[in-house]
Parts: sequence; C-alpha cells; structure tokens
Amino acid sequence: MKKEVWEYAAPLLRFLLGWFMFFAGIEKVINPEWSASGFLMAAKTFPDFYAWFASASQSWWVDPLNAWGITLVGVALVLGVAVRPAALAGLALMLLYYFPHVDFPYVEHGFIVEEHIIYGAAFLLVAFLPAARRFSFSRTLRHSFLGRIPVIGNLL
Repeated sequence: MKKEVWEYAAPLLRFLLGWFMFFAGIEKVINPEWSASGFLMAAKTFPDFYAWFASASQSWWVDPLNAWGITLVGVALVLGVAVRPAALAGLALMLLYYFPHVDFPYVEHGFIVEEHIIYGAAFLLVAFLPAARRFSFSRTLRHSFLGRIPVIGNLL
C-alpha cells in the first residue's frame, strides 16, 4: 500500500477507534446502574479469575476503572494525545474482554478470532504506526509547557 494512503488511513482508524471507545465508555459512566459484574460472572474462560473482579468487594474500583478507562482511551485517541499509551490500553482492554465470553478456542462465529481480536489488532496498528499521530494535538502539546515535563512529554 502506498505511503500516502497510510498518512490518511492511520489517523482515520485512530479517530474511529477513539469515537467507538468514547461512546462505549461514556454510556457506562453516566448510567449509575451499570456494573461489569454480570459480564464478569458469566465468564466461560478463566471463570475464577473474572469472578474475583465481579465480587461485591471489588466492584467499587472495577466498575469505575473500567468505565472511565474506556472513556479516556476514547478521548485520547479522538484528540490524538498520548496515542501509543492509549492504544496499548485499548489493546489490553480488548484482550481482557475477549476471554470471558468465549469458550476458548471456540467463538460464536468461528475459531479463536472474533471482534475483540480484530479491535486489538487495530489498536496495535494505531500504537505503532507513526502516521496515526497526524491530525492530532500531540505536536502542539509537546511544544507547550507540558512537553517540557519529562514523563508527560514522553507520553505525548
């Protein structure tokens, strides 16, 4: 594929993944009834691992961390800020969401690969394609006072 195509396709993929994650997360943030425990308790693969996260003693931090994590990954990708850490966090979330609902290695419509794996691959592309940072606020922030702060400047 020509380099020019990636110059536009990668930022578009970044933006679309961000949009998807933002709306998936914000609906959880604004719904006080939402909890991850139902999803986690229905885990077919590693049920004991996921049941621990679903327990009442863990939901006080699991639910908001999940909801805000998804939302903030989305915001970062839409704005193009901290693209690599956000995309890698998105990849980690997709891997965590993959296992509970599959009877590994069998998935609903195939074998091993389903939508969370596809999303994970897309997050991986966004994380490591330099073109994904085009049309973003990263450059502006890197040249601001925030960019001079060693840890923050490296993340931008």
